[in-house]
Amino acid sequence: MLVPSSADPVKLIAAVLWSDRSALEEALRRLEVLWGRIDHLGSDHPFDASDYYEPEMGPNLEKRVISFEPLVASERLADFKRESMSIEEFLQRPTGRCVNLDPGYLDVHKVVLASVKPACQKIHVGRGVYADMVLRYSRGSFHPFEWTFTDYRQGVFDASLMEIRSLYKVQLARASSTGSCGSSRKV
Repeated sequence: MLVPSSADPVKLIAAVLWSDRSALEEALRRLEVLWGRIDHLGSDHPFDASDYYEPEMGPNLEKRVISFEPLVASERLADFKRESMSIEEFLQRPTGRCVNLDPGYLDVHKVVLASVKPACQKIHVGRGVYADMVLRYSRGSFHPFEWTFTDYRQGVFDASLMEIRSLYKVQLARASSTGSCGSSRKV
């Protein structure tokens, strides 16, 4: 009989969309207080994949992907989404949000983002939060799904995600060698 084992910890990431650099800096500061040191601060990219956020946040939006040093349990995804929503609300202006935070995680096989919007491919993980697998990793690169957001589908963040995956593999190997994570699988 197979016995369930604990899952490996995952690499906490966040996609950060903003219209105001001071709000971005404050959001990053608050995220570090909650989630630990940022160990990857991705490049800024113009957000032109959609005009969905423009009525609330204005034009000329930029987006980047960041990651945090501590490895975390994947089952905390709903907590991370709720915490990020609190930061968005705190920084909100009368016209609406000036920063949008989409936390998620990366492991050796995939990228998962948290969402509060249900859809057929999303799995409810509690407290009104859904897990949305947006990329899978195979044969040396990330591959999108039919539902993957346009910017991820176009590979805009692939370089950052590859760097984050490399950091994660080193951290996971270190944790495995010290016996502080549930698996010693080869990554």
